[in-house]
Amino acid sequence: MSTASTIADYIRHNRSLGKRFVAEAAVLSAFSRSVGKMPLLDIRPAMITRFVNREGSSDETIAKKHRALARFFRYAVARRRLKTSPMPSFVRRRGGPSFTPYIYSEAELRRILAAVPAATSTRSGIDADTLRTFVLLLYGAGLRRGEARRLKVEDVDLPRSLLHIKGTKFFKTRIVPISTSLSTVLKAFVAKHRSRHSRDGEDLLFSQKDGTPLKDSVVTEAFRRLREVAGIKRDGGARNQPRLHDLRHSAAVHRVTSWYRAGADLNDLLPKLATYLGHKDLSGTQRYLTMTEELLAEASRRFEAFAQGGRHD
Repeated sequence: MSTASTIADYIRHNRSLGKRFVAEAAVLSAFSRSVGKMPLLDIRPAMITRFVNREGSSDETIAKKHRALARFFRYAVARRRLKTSPMPSFVRRRGGPSFTPYIYSEAELRRILAAVPAATSTRSGIDADTLRTFVLLLYGAGLRRGEARRLKVEDVDLPRSLLHIKGTKFFKTRIVPISTSLSTVLKAFVAKHRSRHSRDGEDLLFSQKDGTPLKDSVVTEAFRRLREVAGIKRDGGARNQPRLHDLRHSAAVHRVTSWYRAGADLNDLLPKLATYLGHKDLSGTQRYLTMTEELLAEASRRFEAFAQGGRHD
C-alpha cells in the first residue's frame, strides 16, 4: 500500500471524529509529497529525519512534524499496515533556530495601515478595504487568522459590539467584546460589502474580490506585500520575518503593558486575557507575552515599587 493512500485514510479517519485536523494534515501531505510514490513498507527512519529536520526549520516546527508523523505511524501499525513504526527517536537540536514572535510597535501598526492601498494591486485577490479590516480585526480583537476568516456576518453582533467565535482551535465557542471604534469599522465594512457576502452560500464576513471565501494563502501573501511596503523587517532571512499571526501576539503584549502602566491587578486580569484569547489556561497566554523593552520596563517599575514598600498588585 502506498504512503499517500494510507495518509489519506488517516486524515479521513481523524476528520470523521469531528476534528478539523488542518495543521497535521498539512504536515502529512508535505511528507507524502517528499517521499513520492514510495510504498509505506519502504519508509525508512532516514527519510523521516530528512523531512523533519529540513534546513531552516525551527525547533517548534520540528517538534510538530515529529508528533504528526509519530501519530500517523502508530495508526498504521494499529491498522496492521506496518509491523513496526519507522519513526526515529526525537532529539531536539541544540542551538537550533527558534522563532521569536515579532511585537509590532504602535508606529509600525500605523505604517502597516497606511501601506494597505499600495500593497493591494489589481492582481491581488483581496481588496484594500478587506485587507485593512482584516488586519484591524486580528489586532483589535486578538483573533487567530483562521477564526477571522471563518467569521460569518451573523457572528458579528454590532449593536452590542460582540463577536461570536465558533469552531476555534479547541472546538469551543467564545464571545469576544470589541471596542466601539472597531465596531464602527466593522459596521461600515459590512454595509459596503453586503452584496458579496452571499456568494457560494457562505455568508462569510470576509471574501476575495470575486466573492469566494478568503483563502489563507491569499491573505498571507497580501500581508507579506503589506509588510514590505511598510518597510518592516528583521534579520534572519525570509523564515524569520514578522508574520500576520504576530498581530495577535502584539495585541496581548500591548494590553498587558497598558495594565502595568495603569497599576492594574494582573493576577486577576491575566486569566481573563487567556479566556479572551481562547486559550485553555494561562500557559498558552504566557507564550504570547514576549518581553519587549516596554513590557520589561513596566514590570521592572512595578517590582521596584514593591521592593520599596509601595503598591503591589
